[in-house]
Amino acid sequence: MVFSVAIDGPSGAGKSSLSEALADRLALIHLDTGAMYRSLGLQALRMGLDPSSESDAAQVLELADFQVDFEGKKQINRLRGEAVNSLIRTDEVGMAGSQIARHACVRESMLQAQRRLAENVPMIIDGRDIGTYVLPNAACKIYLDASPEIRAKRRQKQLEENGNRCDYDTIYADILRRDRQDSSRAIAPLKRAEDAIYVDTSTLSYLETLDQLEAIILDKKAEFERGE
Repeated sequence: MVFSVAIDGPSGAGKSSLSEALADRLALIHLDTGAMYRSLGLQALRMGLDPSSESDAAQVLELADFQVDFEGKKQINRLRGEAVNSLIRTDEVGMAGSQIARHACVRESMLQAQRRLAENVPMIIDGRDIGTYVLPNAACKIYLDASPEIRAKRRQKQLEENGNRCDYDTIYADILRRDRQDSSRAIAPLKRAEDAIYVDTSTLSYLETLDQLEAIILDKKAEFERGE
């Protein structure tokens, strides 16, 4: 068994950026499972298929030729050989990824892929169901959260810094919709694992959160190495 870190939480909680930074600090690989679902969502949109339709989702799985590679420690998501990392961070693709993730065929396919990737290599994995479903025996589990209002403000700031015009009310409504969708799906819904450490970042800065998460992981890693 290798040391794995499972970081779960709702949309906009900062899981991906914090996990990436933690992986750099701790010399671990970071697997962004949300990017995997976003990639399939992008393929559904490209094919003109409905990501909320199970039959359409099955077609996406069959035709997407989706792969995850690592260059150094950087995750590269590929559709039919094309790297799509720069194309999957829009709100439209995010919603499509959330919709396609509801289907049993998609969850099972991604579950097996994620477990294979994490089987022999210590890594930080973030998503919605890592500690509860993908890696229920992970040595370190963290549930990262923030209020919907704070998550919406952070998302708005991120978009504006990237030169995108955006409306707070629209972003806030989208976050609430994503929360409902992720927490109500029948298969592996978003929820906190019973043994996950809860971290609310609403009043914390990015660096404060990063330092707190690093301390939690190092403490759990020491317990893991002692066999506790």
